[in-house]
Amino acid sequence: MDSHKKHYILVLLTFFGAAALSIILFFVIYRFEGFSTALGKLIDILKPLIYGMAIAYLLKPLCNYYERKLLEKWDGKRKKLANILAVVGSMLTAFIFVYLLMIIIIPQVIGSVTKIIESIPEKMEQASAWIEATLERDTATVAFIKSSYNEVSAALDSWLTDIVPNIRTILEGVGEHVWRSVIFFKNMLIGVIVAVYLLLSRRKFARQGKMVLYSIVKSKWADMIMEELRYADRIFIGFLNGKILDSAIIGVICYVCCLILKFPNPMLISAIIGVTNIIPFFGPFIGAVPAALIIFIESPIQTVWFILFVLVLQQVDGNIIGPRILGNSTGLSSFWVLFAIMFFGGLWGFIGMIIGVPLLAVIYDVFRKLVLYGLKKNGCEEMISENAAADYYEK
Repeated sequence: MDSHKKHYILVLLTFFGAAALSIILFFVIYRFEGFSTALGKLIDILKPLIYGMAIAYLLKPLCNYYERKLLEKWDGKRKKLANILAVVGSMLTAFIFVYLLMIIIIPQVIGSVTKIIESIPEKMEQASAWIEATLERDTATVAFIKSSYNEVSAALDSWLTDIVPNIRTILEGVGEHVWRSVIFFKNMLIGVIVAVYLLLSRRKFARQGKMVLYSIVKSKWADMIMEELRYADRIFIGFLNGKILDSAIIGVICYVCCLILKFPNPMLISAIIGVTNIIPFFGPFIGAVPAALIIFIESPIQTVWFILFVLVLQQVDGNIIGPRILGNSTGLSSFWVLFAIMFFGGLWGFIGMIIGVPLLAVIYDVFRKLVLYGLKKNGCEEMISENAAADYYEK
């Protein structure tokens, strides 16, 4: 086949591929609701597997560490036994950690929430009495507040009256939430079992995936893909585990400082600050809002001190603790971190805010390598050195 025929065939194949992709894209957009429904059902079916993969991925470094320590003392004949004991040890470590969190945090959080709910009527009465005493001379304002209070009370009584006929609907909603909780724990239990199998066979699956990759693409491209996968693994596992450790340290520091500064409900506040701190950049501020409202119910004056404390804690985390644990693990600038949180958070919610930064870091690295490859291919190596020098002086 001569070069002209090859050229025409490539043009036809390109045109056909572009047309086929356009048709598929149009179908997906036109039938997006049905497509998203089918995708949602598929995700619901695969949730135990997804949970298991996430658990196995987070425990993989700990499992590898246990196995490495065991093999330092044992010979190669016990390699299989070392793998089994490492998986058992990593799972037990995770269970003990979660159990300790549950018995330490959950009872105090429940007690704090119950205390807040029980104190709301008393706080409302105190606020009403304070407003009435403060505005005692302004009869018009006092009359307005009293009428507004009476209207709210009447509306609340009416709402409670309307609830009684709809109690069946409410119970059905409660039952649905209970059923969802049961399904979640069932999926999580199956996910733990899946995680055990994945951890036991992690090297086997890695070898099989590598064989499939090298059987599909050429060795040159397969090596590049493997290198990028290793980079993605380092970015994700380093960022996620580091962020979890950083958030745990921040939660403990917050709890100790809340006890010293005598903020109300210290465990509940620390749990909120610690969990939301997993979200990069916005996390401390997201957690500060509900925590400040909780303190405001007990003591409005202490709310101001708590906001100042959160600002100081965020600076300590951002400038001292975070860099020590995470370092510059993603290699992204502040703008791209902000973009990743907003974009992937808008797509996938809370999970997107957490994994968005390492995911964008991997995409950014792939794009950077493609740009460098294109510059070298087009003979523009001097632009690479100029950009490197500019980055050096900007630092």
